[in-house]
Amino acid sequence: MSTPRIFVVTGANKGIGLATVKALCEAVGSESIVYLTARSVERGTKAVQDLAKSGLKPRFHPVDVDDASSIETFATFLKKEHGGLDVLVNNAAIAYRDDAPEPIEVQAEHTVRVNYFGLRAVCNALFPLLRPHARVVNVSSAVGHLSWVNGEELRRQLADPALTVEQLDNIMRDFVKAVAENKHVQLGWRDVKYRPYMASKVGVSALTRIQQRMLDQDPREDIVVNHCHPGYVKTDMTANTGVFTAERGAVCPTYLALLPPNVASPRGEYVWHDKMVLDWVNADLPHPGY
Repeated sequence: MSTPRIFVVTGANKGIGLATVKALCEAVGSESIVYLTARSVERGTKAVQDLAKSGLKPRFHPVDVDDASSIETFATFLKKEHGGLDVLVNNAAIAYRDDAPEPIEVQAEHTVRVNYFGLRAVCNALFPLLRPHARVVNVSSAVGHLSWVNGEELRRQLADPALTVEQLDNIMRDFVKAVAENKHVQLGWRDVKYRPYMASKVGVSALTRIQQRMLDQDPREDIVVNHCHPGYVKTDMTANTGVFTAERGAVCPTYLALLPPNVASPRGEYVWHDKMVLDWVNADLPHPGY
C-alpha cells in the first residue's frame, strides 16, 4: 500500500484557507490526507464538519502560528503519525482594518509577528519533514511585491540574491521599530494605513526567495516553494470589500500546491492570482492590481 500524501493548510477555518482545503480535497481524493489547521478548535472542527456534508474528509489539527509550542506540537504529531509532509500552504495571517483602534505601533508589531515570524516559525518546524517533490505555498499579497517599497536602498537589500534569513529578520524588526518612532518613511517604506500588512507580506515574499535558494542545495530532491497573490478576495480580512470569492482566491494556492514533479517554473517565484509568474523585483503589477 502506497504512503498517502500529506497536505497542511494553515489558517484554514474560513476564507481562502478553507476554500483551499476544499479544492485540495476535491483534487486529491481519498488517497491523500488534507489537514485543515486553525487556532480555534471550535471553528476548525466546525469547518471540517461542514466539508464532511459535501463528502470531503479533511482532518483538523489546532495550530496557532503565533504560539511556538502549538507549532512544535503539530510538527511532532506529523512526524509520529505520518513520518513526513508533502504539501504546506502557509495561509494564516492577520490584517487590521483602517478604523482599528489599536495604535499603529501595536498593529505593526502584531502583524509582523504573526504574518512573517509566525510563518517562518511554521517553516522552521515543518521543513525538516518535507519529502522529496514537496510543495510549499506562501500566501503573500499584491502589496507583498517589491514595487510597494519606495526606498532604493531598502529595495536593494530585499532584492539581494545573497540576502539571509537573519538579515531579513532584522529588516522586519527595524520596520516595527521605525513605525513606533514614525521613521518608517526614512527607511524606505510607504506611508499607507495598511503599512504593517504590506511590510509583513513583503517579508514573506523575500523569505520565499531565500527558502528556494536553500532548498535548491538540499539533498532532498525537487522541493519547491512559491509565493502568490491570491487576488482581492471577499473575506473577513478585507471586510468583504474584495472582488473575488474565496473559491476564486484558492485557485492559485491550489495550483501551486499541486505542481507536478520536477517542474521547471515556477520555483521560488511570485505568482499572480491568474497563475502568471511575475518578476518580484522588476515587474510592474497588472492593472487593476487585484
